[in-house]
Amino acid sequence: MATKTVVGEAQQVKIAIDLIEMGARLQLLQEETSLSRERLLKLYKEVKKESPSKGMLPYSTDWFMSWQPNIHSSLFMDIHQFLIKNAGIDGVHALILAYRLYLDQIQGIESSEPVLSITRAWYMLRFFKAGMLQLVPCKECGGHFITHAGELYVNYVCGICHAPARAGKTKAAKKALMAAAQTA
Repeated sequence: MATKTVVGEAQQVKIAIDLIEMGARLQLLQEETSLSRERLLKLYKEVKKESPSKGMLPYSTDWFMSWQPNIHSSLFMDIHQFLIKNAGIDGVHALILAYRLYLDQIQGIESSEPVLSITRAWYMLRFFKAGMLQLVPCKECGGHFITHAGELYVNYVCGICHAPARAGKTKAAKKALMAAAQTA
């Protein structure tokens, strides 16, 4: 059993606060910190000024396959892998930094909330570790995109190079386009 230190506990609290500010669910906090559930609940209420969300966490690899979630998830995963390979960080620190960099990349592009939540990003990393998801290169752009593991992807073309017919035609996209046209 590890000896608890004030510095160690402070680091755990800092990690929990960072995750809470990013919108992490309580289950994620419990898995990634050594703080008690009661302590995490108090911390969550102090930081967010509300109780944490209840209910089931998203648990499906299929969510990552649809057009927009795939692009956002692939961006996050590429950032995460780059940090692990080149920055020498891993675990929850890589998750936090990769998610911050993901948010920086999509800032100004999206008119609403990010497509990929910190909780979905965390689950996606678990799916990769479990061998349920993989990255496959696009034959046209060379980018790496998320696919189901174990399937054959010869001549894979990503959703950016070959966008579906309805891509970007949502009400939110039209609203963002109108807003951009008015400011121009």
